[in-house]
Amino acid sequence: MMSTTSAPALYGGASTRRVTVRDIAAAKARGERWPMLTAYDALSSRVFDEAGIPVLLVGDSAAMVVYGYESTLPVTVDELVPLTAAVERATSRALVVADLPFGSYQASPEQALGTAARFMKEGRAHAVKLEGGRRMVPQVETLVSAGVPVMGHLGLTPQSVNTLGGYRVQGRSDEQAAELLADAKELERAGAFAVVLECVPNAVAERITGELNIPTVGIGAGPGTDAQVLVWQDMAGLSPRVAKFVKTYAALNETLAEAARGFAEEVVSGAFPDEAHSYA
Repeated sequence: MMSTTSAPALYGGASTRRVTVRDIAAAKARGERWPMLTAYDALSSRVFDEAGIPVLLVGDSAAMVVYGYESTLPVTVDELVPLTAAVERATSRALVVADLPFGSYQASPEQALGTAARFMKEGRAHAVKLEGGRRMVPQVETLVSAGVPVMGHLGLTPQSVNTLGGYRVQGRSDEQAAELLADAKELERAGAFAVVLECVPNAVAERITGELNIPTVGIGAGPGTDAQVLVWQDMAGLSPRVAKFVKTYAALNETLAEAARGFAEEVVSGAFPDEAHSYA
């Protein structure tokens, strides 16, 4: 007899176990939308996990928001692995996906597997993400066959920003749209469990989403994707500059500045620490 118990919702669902790629696939089958956020440290990761965010991405965007680089290109495996481990240790439910940084997987499937193995063993990641379409199929096939779940990334691929000529919307022409669809289908065939679509016209992203059996994750790709992802500092109003597609849900920049000024003023005036915050 078939069970009539419905699966818990991916976002906010009560569960004592980790979200898995099978849960992601089941959400696609149910037509359920879900959120993904980036994460880079234990404290914010715990907050997002407790808020029910089902997937956390330790993105190479850490290059800018953690390490202060101007692009994602300089960040290294050695810099990202400890961040991934911190996120995994601080969470109990979210699927933790690690970005493979520029230069760590493009050379060959063997290089990709070596890098992914470090993220899985040292960083305790549950899956990895890599950029590129059909040219990355051998890498995806090798990783999946070795037991590494892979999330793809198409459209504006930041690691290729110099080739793309800047941070530009991709897939606006019919030819480019067809290329994106073909790339997405090849990533699915190779075994990817999901595909990020970044800075892609709404109609193109919606068409790709409708033709794939695996979920799409949009960032600047309109409302027609299965999921949405944002860099958490952008989402929370901490970043000084954000792209058009970013909606801010808090004003942490102002909140932190106010807190810092309040602390400083009390130190200068002698109001802090007072008796309540001192030991006898």
